[in-house]
Amino acid sequence: MNLYVSTRKGLFTFAREDGAWAIRDVDFLGDPVTLTLPASSGVFAALNLGHFGTKLRRKTDGEWSEVSVPVYPEQPADAGDDVKWSLQQIWALEESAGRLWAGTIPGGLFYSDDAGDSWTLVRSLWDREERKQAFGGGYDAPGIHSIDVHPERPDEIVIAISCGGVWRTRDRGNQWDLVGDGLVADYMPDSKRDAKAIQDPHRIQRCRAVPDTVWMQHHNGVFRSVDGGVSWTALDPPPSKFGFAVAAHPTDPQTAWFVPAVKDECRVPVDGRVVVSRTRDGGKTFEVLREGLPQEHAYDLVFRHALDVDASGEVLAFGSTTGALWLSENGGDRWTTLSTHLPPIYAVRFEQDAEKRA
Repeated sequence: MNLYVSTRKGLFTFAREDGAWAIRDVDFLGDPVTLTLPASSGVFAALNLGHFGTKLRRKTDGEWSEVSVPVYPEQPADAGDDVKWSLQQIWALEESAGRLWAGTIPGGLFYSDDAGDSWTLVRSLWDREERKQAFGGGYDAPGIHSIDVHPERPDEIVIAISCGGVWRTRDRGNQWDLVGDGLVADYMPDSKRDAKAIQDPHRIQRCRAVPDTVWMQHHNGVFRSVDGGVSWTALDPPPSKFGFAVAAHPTDPQTAWFVPAVKDECRVPVDGRVVVSRTRDGGKTFEVLREGLPQEHAYDLVFRHALDVDASGEVLAFGSTTGALWLSENGGDRWTTLSTHLPPIYAVRFEQDAEKRA
């Protein structure tokens, strides 16, 4: 089983060999790798090369090659849009039923049916008037960071936009519903805090075995849905409701993990202690997991894609902005430090999850 660790200065592939995890490959050393997706047509790595733009690489038969990136159409002069129609970053990559999906900044959803050689913008979502209400969270422009395809009904997809709310399609993108009953945005005036089009979900992930159960880490809390993302219930995990990452257990709809932090400007672990919050009863109660994690003067922030769980639900990994990487092989009860000297970590992903998520 491979663990892909995407960082500010390269892609590091860890593998478990002879009972121990170690770096097996280093690719794109020095280049920012924002995401990695193991898919049926190869391993995909998204790079953000600044002045040289966004790039997408595909690895097949052990070799990397460049493939196409999503391209926006020319922006009409009368678009009435403050967002520039130009690709800034690939912020989500998923595969389902042979189709690749890409979520981008500034908030466009694209798909590819030829393994990334070409991409099509989903205009039915991009052309919605509600999109013009969205705004950037951590970036200046809105961005799609979560694309969650129903494992049994590939036409049903839930996406999350920061800050643009939660959207669902049941016909593979021809029509979309803006959903999210129960979400609140405390950063907005009281008259708009319930508005769906300006919510800031940081990350969503569903239980693969019970797909109507979806978990969310939101800017204003932790939420759970049991109707496929249409409505949400607020939860209260210790030591903080703020964070970016969430991992849903692949077979147990009652179990999920979060990595809490202090909001808003500070964005460090509570009391300088790195912990993971886990619920095993659908969010009624939470355990604070800390064995093997730094508990003094630790200021590691975990980005929204930097926590993952494997197909067994037992092996988890997460990485931080300070280049630390931790792994647990017993559901989070105990953690092992794999590295403290990597570049800042953007995303982690287990390879064997590709089939389970497809």
